[in-house]
Amino acid sequence: MANRFILNETSYHGSGAIKHIADEALGRGFKKAFVCSDPDLIKFNVTKKVTDVLDEAGLIYEIYSDIKPNPTIENVQTGVKAYKESGADYIIAIGGGSSMDTAKAIGIVINNPEFADIRSLEGVAPTKNKAVPIIAVPTTAGTAAEVTINYVITDAEKNRKMVCVDVHDIPVVAVVDPDMMSSMPKGLTAATGMDALTHAIEGYITAGAWELSDMFHLKAIEIISKNLRGAVENTPEGREGMALGQYIAGMGFSNVGLGIVHSMAHPLGALYDTPHGIANAIILPTVMAYNAEATGEKYRDIAKAMGVEGTENMTQSEYRKAAVDAVKKLASDVGIPENLKEIVKEEDIPFLAQSAYDDACRPGNPKETSVEDITELYKSLI
Repeated sequence: MANRFILNETSYHGSGAIKHIADEALGRGFKKAFVCSDPDLIKFNVTKKVTDVLDEAGLIYEIYSDIKPNPTIENVQTGVKAYKESGADYIIAIGGGSSMDTAKAIGIVINNPEFADIRSLEGVAPTKNKAVPIIAVPTTAGTAAEVTINYVITDAEKNRKMVCVDVHDIPVVAVVDPDMMSSMPKGLTAATGMDALTHAIEGYITAGAWELSDMFHLKAIEIISKNLRGAVENTPEGREGMALGQYIAGMGFSNVGLGIVHSMAHPLGALYDTPHGIANAIILPTVMAYNAEATGEKYRDIAKAMGVEGTENMTQSEYRKAAVDAVKKLASDVGIPENLKEIVKEEDIPFLAQSAYDDACRPGNPKETSVEDITELYKSLI
């Protein structure tokens, strides 16, 4: 069986990388940018760092900011209308996963109008054309949406998140500049960083994992574990490390899938508007323990990558526990809550469990699961 791997055409990394946005736009002959960015980033002049680059190069643009933290079908629909009216020929997505996911969906619908019903994009959509060219500029170190073929849109009417997987949506250029992430508050840095760790760990143990993806995921686990605490304290080294680590994790999981940590986190975002990284971080250790029996020796590798010493002399049960404990310790150190007691209502668990089971990430879980198993996992966290 052949394994497929899809990455950006071009990516830039390091402090000052945003300066290359103008080079890429001019070099590709683009005329007008449709800038997707959320209201807070505009308010706090983060978006301006990029538009200043465009202004200096004489590049014209229009800003679209009708984007919620968990972007909705309506956000995409209004974005499609605004793009058509703008006369733009490319998109610059500035922000976290919300801005980039919205941009991806807009770009896909513009060039594949038969998918104007946004719900038709859920799962693996059989689109025929590449999205409008996207230059993605992350302002958080977590989602890696700038290098993935995935995006998530909330169906507000049904209180559920739609996971969309499409090889045609990947941004043509990723600009990963840690300076764009320096204004993130501690809580958001912690949440998005733990999201990145979840990507790396789930990607490493997912059913579709293989040697190339393993290489990316193990390195991502190592880099994130070394740098997340520093990033939360806003050290330059921590920011730069997390910018790279989360991107490397994205290179892997985008191509091999995830598991039920994400399946269980998605309904929490749809129903309670829970930040995705927080949900993942709380759920991750519990699901790791649940999945352990189906992971061979991989937890030894995870524990070692997270800095646990003496893993070569540990028994299977010892290194599996060590891996879970290392994740718990990192989450605790960066201020992640221990459980879902303040989030989940017990009467909602049947809906959450069914939604998680139906989620597109669930088939990638290394251990076969059921609605009943997921129900018990939720219950154990409240």
